[in-house]
Amino acid sequence: MTSLVLDSAAVASTVERAIAGDEAAFARIVGAYHLDLVRVAYVVCGDAALAEDAAQAAWWIAWRKLGSLRDPDRLRPWLVAVAANEARKLVGREHRHGITELRVVADPSPSADPAGGIDQLDLANALGCLTPEDRALIAMRYAVDLDSSELAPVLGITASGVRTRLSRAIDRLRRELGDD
Repeated sequence: MTSLVLDSAAVASTVERAIAGDEAAFARIVGAYHLDLVRVAYVVCGDAALAEDAAQAAWWIAWRKLGSLRDPDRLRPWLVAVAANEARKLVGREHRHGITELRVVADPSPSADPAGGIDQLDLANALGCLTPEDRALIAMRYAVDLDSSELAPVLGITASGVRTRLSRAIDRLRRELGDD
């Protein structure tokens, strides 16, 4: 699925039409933001299938509750937060640790660094040691590039509070990686 880009004016009118029941407008929203939802959900749960399930659950909730969105400019942060919440719920229900798959290339190029996969595995393991809430915060900030002013309303805290929580989560991640 390719990601569509919606500018501010297009978001407002598309949300308005989707709230009125226009399925094509909602499909346009899905096309624009689905990959962001899956990215965040994946960081939270560490499992591709669970991430897809979380994104699908988030879309169902979004369809039902889109009318509660007060500011269409906050659509993306709102959707991403819904996906993160659904991913946390799935992780809680599953009570399992994600398995990180290493992709092995049959004929690696001579310039490829085989240790790069180890770095990815280390990061996945370190993220797995964080709480789902911390993983969600890191994913929303870095995987989909939401800033603290966008995250604050969806988390129900101030932008300063977002930066503080993020700083603490990153400190824990650095300790897990042995980078302190």
